Amino acid sequence: MKNSEIKFIVQLDDNNLPKAIQWDATDKEAERMESTKSISLNVWDNLNHNTLRIDLWTDDMSVVEMKRFYIDILGGMAQTILNSTGDEFMAEEMKDLCDRLVRHVNEENKKMSK
Repeated sequence: MKNSEIKFIVQLDDNNLPKAIQWDATDKEAERMESTKSISLNVWDNLNHNTLRIDLWTDDMSVVEMKRFYIDILGGMAQTILNSTGDEFMAEEMKDLCDRLVRHVNEENKKMSK
């Protein structure tokens, strides 16, 4: 059996808000820390049967990037639920939501660019 490690380093400003986020993992291709603007970590709490969440982002992440990030997360979750449970209905509903959110963000971006 092998172990795999994922590591996050979060540099905080004077108000304890993320200024920089770096990450590394034993199984990723690059052999160095990489920068990112946001992380979203979800952990199932077996004791309380609910989800513990950590959502962090730096101040240089734009609103458009944040919305895209969460649409991508939802799309990934749809694929994971399909792969792990075979529940096609739930996966398709999540994908449909992603499609609606993409249209919403695209329309919003068009209005802002005028």
